[in-house]
Amino acid sequence: MKQWLKKIKSRSNLDFDTLTLILSIVFMGLAIINPAIPLKHNIYNYIFVADISQSMNVVDMTLMNKPVSRLEYMKQTLREIMSELPCGTKVSIGLFVGVSVSASYTPIEVCENFDAIEDTIDHLDWRSGWSGNSRIRESFFNLTRLIRSFPENSQVVYFTDGEETPKLHAFNTKDLSQFQGGNDWVIVGIGSFKGAPIPKLDAKNQLIGYWSNESFALQPGIAQISEANLGSRDDSTAGGESDRYISKLDETYLKDITKQVNGIYVKGDSAFNILSAMKKQKPAWRDVSDFHLKWFFASLAGIIFSGRILAGIIFSLRFFSLKKLKQYVIKLRK
Repeated sequence: MKQWLKKIKSRSNLDFDTLTLILSIVFMGLAIINPAIPLKHNIYNYIFVADISQSMNVVDMTLMNKPVSRLEYMKQTLREIMSELPCGTKVSIGLFVGVSVSASYTPIEVCENFDAIEDTIDHLDWRSGWSGNSRIRESFFNLTRLIRSFPENSQVVYFTDGEETPKLHAFNTKDLSQFQGGNDWVIVGIGSFKGAPIPKLDAKNQLIGYWSNESFALQPGIAQISEANLGSRDDSTAGGESDRYISKLDETYLKDITKQVNGIYVKGDSAFNILSAMKKQKPAWRDVSDFHLKWFFASLAGIIFSGRILAGIIFSLRFFSLKKLKQYVIKLRK
């Protein structure tokens, strides 16, 4: 029996050693060649559009139980969103005022450029605006042109209180029925339903009064159907509290235009709600990249080689145990 076991051991070791050696060499050769397979993966690019018109200076939001402006609340929400985005995501910060949207930069990777993005958010200011008006519907068309100028497509997350200034009427209401490009845009409503007066600030950001009701009304006899007179409105300051224009989150209007462009509306109560809405957006685009298999084959070679050594040790211990058992039986018989 001893000879038979030795014969099996010798033959098994030979076959197993040869097989594992061949496989280890083959997999190491493949690791050196480093083959790759094409894989599709989703690309998530965003432009976060921040409304910096003067109505965003309205103090009707709270942070840490302290009253803050819509602008400050939006900035804090943006910071929280940026901290939650996974590495590899590219973002741009856009500024909306008047009828257009401008991008601070084309989308950049969020982790590598986190400090730069945070700095951009920190410096969002109504004084960066180039117009006193706020034409949200008009801005959608300019925004699509802006995105087409990017090297890569981007999804939109648009923060606004829904305040159209001056107020809309038959001549200045842009038709969105033929609008294309707004699919899955997230429109975020910022502000309260109670509202508050719009502060009128000077160049040093000091309060000089509040915007009057007349400043949001159309001038008599002006149709405001051209860019030349689109911004014509009364620039007066309210004479008393009763004359102050009260700005509120116009959620009904925002839901309506969001539906018209096939977007997604969410009230900006929290960063969590906005991030949840962003998950419903389709990826900005899909890319194909090579997935290299170098480490996969190298790992296989290492596992097989280690298994070969371990199997040899176990097999040796097995015969050692049989030998000890036989000696113990002989000892008992004596």
